[in-house]
Amino acid sequence: MRTAGWSTMLAVLLLAGCGDDAAPPLQALTLDPTRVAVAGISSGATMAQQVHLAYSDRIGGAALVAGSPAGCAENSLDFALSRCIKGAPQGPSAPALAARARALADAGRIAPLEGLAGDRVLVTRGASDALVAAAVTRAAHDLYPALEHAAGQSFSPAMTLAFVEGSFAHVWPTRDAGGDCGTTAAPYIGRCGLDLAGDIVAALFVTPPVAAPDQARGAPTPFDQNAFLPGGADAFLADTGLVYIPSQCGEPGRCGLLIAFQGCEQDIGSIGDLFARESGFNRWADVADLVVLYPQTRATYMPLNPKACWDWWGYSGAEYDTRDGLQLRWLANAAARLGVRLL
Repeated sequence: MRTAGWSTMLAVLLLAGCGDDAAPPLQALTLDPTRVAVAGISSGATMAQQVHLAYSDRIGGAALVAGSPAGCAENSLDFALSRCIKGAPQGPSAPALAARARALADAGRIAPLEGLAGDRVLVTRGASDALVAAAVTRAAHDLYPALEHAAGQSFSPAMTLAFVEGSFAHVWPTRDAGGDCGTTAAPYIGRCGLDLAGDIVAALFVTPPVAAPDQARGAPTPFDQNAFLPGGADAFLADTGLVYIPSQCGEPGRCGLLIAFQGCEQDIGSIGDLFARESGFNRWADVADLVVLYPQTRATYMPLNPKACWDWWGYSGAEYDTRDGLQLRWLANAAARLGVRLL
């Protein structure tokens, strides 16, 4: 098992607090409910798509980096590790997953499929990604037109859907932060000369062509995640989450919300606030009037989730990718604190 360096361990202690000291509460805000989107990498990408489908009537877009499609694992870790990562012995079927999603929507367990109308979606992967097969990430893209077909009508207004392959491994690509861009290794942040965060903000929020500063004006701050546990139930999340709030976002209705899901082994217990600081989103949040919420998972052995992945195969319960899922209910509670209603 990888051992965290002293600097990372110190960062975790400072962020999460020691002993019984809890992180401060999440600041109450009144954000613009018409400007809400999700983004994620790897398990976080699958989580982002699960959240998008569950709350598509409240969320306007998703950016998915090197993830598998929502519903792929069917409550099975074996499926998750085979067809949903390696695409073997056969890859995920977008039409089959769309049919499953329609059944969930018809039962009221996720939003009506028509909630996807007019949404903006960007799906991307690295050409050097040897961890998640290209066909798997492509299926996450293909799920959206399959959902339109499953709905039995063309979405109006039409979705904006793009698939882009870049020159990077299984990492979050940045301009100048992280390790080698072509190597899949912790902390899975690559110095690629690519400002993916800026591309995502432009794709999801259709901002005018403005230049972001070289550095964010502030820093992500910790907050107590336990305050939003659904009915007090364990959602298998860390005690402490992270949020970036530009100073202007205290003005009611001015700012939107981007929810960013890190991948496995990118949680606060593994790398501290590195993903929240170096993903590049905070620089763009300053100029695009966005709050960026960075929810945090935690590693567990019962249930088995030693790499602190988001639940995309059912370790938190069979309802994990529906509105009744523990992690999705937690997110709805946290978003409500920011003035955004998901349910």
